[in-house]
Amino acid sequence: MKYDIVIIGSGPAGQKAAIAASKLGKRVAIIERNFRGMGGVCLHKGTIPSKTMREAILYLTGYRHRDVYSKWYRRKRRITMQDLRLKLADVAEHELEIIHDQLERNGVEVYIGEAKFVSPHEVEVDCETGRKQLYGDYILVATGTKPSRPPHIPFDGETIFDSDEIIDLKEIPRSMIVVGGGVIGIEYAIMFATLGVEVTVLDGRERLLEFCDREIIDALIHHARSLGMIFRMGEEVVGIERFSDSMAAVQTESGKRLVADSVLYTVGRVGDADELNFQAAGLEPDERGRLWCNEEHQTWVPHIYGAGDIVGFPALASVSMEQGRRVICNAFNEPFEAFDLMPYGLFTIPEISMVGKTEQQLTDAHIPYEVGAARYREIARGQISGDRDGMLKILFHRETLKILGIHAIGEAATEIVHIGQTVMSFGGTIEYFRNAVFNYPTMAECYKVAAFDAFEKMSLDRLFEESKLTKISADLALHKLEEQPAELDEEETVEI
Repeated sequence: MKYDIVIIGSGPAGQKAAIAASKLGKRVAIIERNFRGMGGVCLHKGTIPSKTMREAILYLTGYRHRDVYSKWYRRKRRITMQDLRLKLADVAEHELEIIHDQLERNGVEVYIGEAKFVSPHEVEVDCETGRKQLYGDYILVATGTKPSRPPHIPFDGETIFDSDEIIDLKEIPRSMIVVGGGVIGIEYAIMFATLGVEVTVLDGRERLLEFCDREIIDALIHHARSLGMIFRMGEEVVGIERFSDSMAAVQTESGKRLVADSVLYTVGRVGDADELNFQAAGLEPDERGRLWCNEEHQTWVPHIYGAGDIVGFPALASVSMEQGRRVICNAFNEPFEAFDLMPYGLFTIPEISMVGKTEQQLTDAHIPYEVGAARYREIARGQISGDRDGMLKILFHRETLKILGIHAIGEAATEIVHIGQTVMSFGGTIEYFRNAVFNYPTMAECYKVAAFDAFEKMSLDRLFEESKLTKISADLALHKLEEQPAELDEEETVEI
């Protein structure tokens, strides 16, 4: 079976790559382990399930309306894991149908089975009907990642579990220790804290989510602590053990022992390609099972590409989709205009989103910047929705006024960030937000309020500069007067 490109993995990167290649008239094959697994981890274990569960938590706990109807407002008094999973099957089934329909309409040939390289151009697929040998002029590895599961951690899927297993819990635990304060760990930690679970987060780093704006993360931590969450930073975990029927203990390097009903272990993810036999293709993954790729997403075997989570940071579904399209354009010499401005979305409670530079990055680069900020409590829509703690920050260059970064926390943060992303992409300035008209009342109005805040700060700065100039002029005039001859008459003195 000869193809222009063989794609291993049907997640966001693999899907979009397959469709893009098909639209160029190429013969395309895509390989997935099992039929129900089409869509990859994103659809079945990661992005879609976790965000669907988050939405259920926000609805059932009445979180969005607590400040409107009092903090005790709830739609359901006793929430179960079954309640949280109620919508998962419907969403997954709908998305699965869309994926199959898109691949079928575009003439992509789908192979279901375990894949492995037999040579740099050949992939063998162990299907139910026998083994198939596929030859690809190009090959894309888009197998994604899976949770890291060190052998010394006694995972059982009930008391001690990873992020793939958490959606299958039978009951909501009374207490939980989250080992690992990365994006996945923090998202699940705050979800369960919102349900009333006693949550403790352990992480070996001194700061959480260091790639985000510090003020935004400080606001997130403040909210998390108001839910009763405990953070123990700079703590390395040396052991986890289960005792009794439903309890677990976590031992730290510093000598602490923490006990809870459950432990969620989320310390990193590894490439999901153990059976792919990379050596036969001339590839060697790193210690975490990831593939090295250049800017064009080529591995060191030029006709083999990598895209999605298996190539590492940022490991976002949205970025993976663009990486898949980029691979096809590069492989088949099609133009591809890449945008460097990739937005990040963290579906914590409240959600966080950003695009562009942080204050820390601009400070380190010695770029003169100013900040315009808007608080949700200043926005009518913020009052209506009951979110008074959210905020939007615009970072811009003090001299050129160009937008350098957008950072938001609160309701709809992952939506409104795209307004700033668009303006930045076209080299826009803070003046755009001052002059633009936004629907009222909306969260997007934050941009205008932040722009007014920015210009108020700039006007104060101009007053300072003008006062300095006035003082310099006065000093020069006084100095000139002091240098004049003593016999000047009164009229000449007044003129000076």
